Amino acid sequence: MFLRSEHTYLRALEPTDLDFLYTLENDISTWHVGNTLTPYSKFVLEQYLENAALDIYTVKQLRLVICNHKLDPIGAIDLFDFDPLHRRAGIGIVVSAPHRGQGHASEALNLLLGYCQHTLQLHQVYCSITASNHTSLKLFKNAGFEEVGVRREWLRKSDGNWDDVVEMQRVF
Repeated sequence: MFLRSEHTYLRALEPTDLDFLYTLENDISTWHVGNTLTPYSKFVLEQYLENAALDIYTVKQLRLVICNHKLDPIGAIDLFDFDPLHRRAGIGIVVSAPHRGQGHASEALNLLLGYCQHTLQLHQVYCSITASNHTSLKLFKNAGFEEVGVRREWLRKSDGNWDDVVEMQRVF
């Protein structure tokens, strides 16, 4: 298998992932970090899945499904804003609630970082994390990312308050 560790496997999106993707994308607890305010329809996600096999150099993004050792889909990890000229990309990750805290995010991130460095030959990757998301901040710090700045009051929360966003970067 292509991107696999002891407990985690990354794979391309499949048409059979529609229901999983529908549940993942419509989890309102994560909407504030993805700038989403409305649910996704299955029709829109079907269209997305039809184009998911396009080359990263064409669409400038890549989504991989995070699977556990049973090969059940439990999350997704994304490359976005892929820039082959400057050899960089952004990274986003989400693991569904029942599977958090089991090491899958760390393994998935390390698998993706190896792919970025050795296959895509990127020079750097970056991410944006809400300051209140201590688990993700720790995840990316443990993977060698460094804080490079803070965007103050960048994201509006559902309660009307604001959240800072920490910008992080890893140079290979």
